[in-house]
Amino acid sequence: MNSSGTRSAILLIHCKDQPGIVVSITDFIFNNGGNILSLDQHVDSEHRRFFMRVEWDLEKFLLGPDSIDKAFEDAVATRFGMEWQLHFSSDRPRMALFVSKLPHCFYDILSRHEAGEWQVEIPLIVSNHNDMAAVAARFDIDYVYLPVNPDSKPEQESKQLELLQDYGIDFIVLARYMQILSESFIDHYPQRIINIHHSFLPAFPGGRPYHSAYERGVKIIGATSHYVTAELDAGPIIEQDVVHVSHKDTVEDMVRKGRDLEKVVLARAIWHQLNHNLLVCGNRTVVFD
Repeated sequence: MNSSGTRSAILLIHCKDQPGIVVSITDFIFNNGGNILSLDQHVDSEHRRFFMRVEWDLEKFLLGPDSIDKAFEDAVATRFGMEWQLHFSSDRPRMALFVSKLPHCFYDILSRHEAGEWQVEIPLIVSNHNDMAAVAARFDIDYVYLPVNPDSKPEQESKQLELLQDYGIDFIVLARYMQILSESFIDHYPQRIINIHHSFLPAFPGGRPYHSAYERGVKIIGATSHYVTAELDAGPIIEQDVVHVSHKDTVEDMVRKGRDLEKVVLARAIWHQLNHNLLVCGNRTVVFD
């Protein structure tokens, strides 16, 4: 259900920009008895690409959920050469969490889920450490410990993929999972693996980024959530934010502020994923919010 409690359908569309797209889509909805609840569109003028998210009430819609996709394909999508997705507000996606030792994003996600903030199921947690097993037990979520080293990585990723299939997982969130996923693993879940990491302005790579930033005297730190691709930390960006720091902040202050920001940025990215607000074209996202 959407925020008003109405069951609705959501179309995400992108195609070459051309005349008649909007009227054709809205006519399709109107002619089948639908009432549009929200409509947002964007034209990338540089690449001449059209993007749209449209949501409509299904209460009096003449087509059943199983018939909408083919009817839309025949009436509109083929004519305009559209790439499109159809979703329903009543869907309850199944999300898997991957975590290592850092708990801040992990706890935040579980608390939001328990509070009913998100319409999502979390049936599975996967970790390369056992540190969070007791937490998963308190939330009554299955926890699978699969230690990873260079020699065992292919075998463990194969086990992970089997688990994801067995649990019917729709998408994955890396809640500070400190392992690099292989390209073959990522290929099973394109645009369905969400990661979070710090992103300083300027950037400070390595294992002690907050210490490096402290030594440099930065005035701003940030966090980035993005889809995972084969190129490390270079996938389409979903959400970013920054927080100001000053000479008064210690390394510990910066770590605390940075981790608070990571929690919020990752939560926003998950929210967009659950509400079907995202379209990916190339290595960029259009976020309808």
